[in-house]
Amino acid sequence: MGTVKFQQFFRAAAGLRVDRNDLKRYTDFIDDKIYDLILIGKASAKANLRDVIEPWDLPITKGLQESIHRFEKLDQEIELQSVLDQLTARPPLDVALSEATEQRLPLIAGGLSVALAHTFVTIEPDRKNPGTAEWNIAFDVFHLLL
Repeated sequence: MGTVKFQQFFRAAAGLRVDRNDLKRYTDFIDDKIYDLILIGKASAKANLRDVIEPWDLPITKGLQESIHRFEKLDQEIELQSVLDQLTARPPLDVALSEATEQRLPLIAGGLSVALAHTFVTIEPDRKNPGTAEWNIAFDVFHLLL
């Protein structure tokens, strides 16, 4: 994701100003959370005697689903293909992603992004430019829940 689109997205999603330095934190966060969801999806697929992770194997909560819908409604053209590219750098999981699951990942990443943006507003409602402390708190919240 380019810096300008990244900044536009956070401005549109929650009225936040993020800078170039935040982009690395953001991409690492998305990479980690998508990977975590896929790990749980792998366990679900294996428990159901399948070697392919289907969309219903991913642990999408009601809140994340609502954030995905909010992402879909955003009138932004955000390129999230880099999220998928980063996943290939992870160790093999000995299961495959179905085509439907692969197609869903950018929407899930978008939903995680919307949820992250709204988390900043929840943590510090008056702060428009989240600092390192706010990023760390937001990450801690997501690590507890996902």
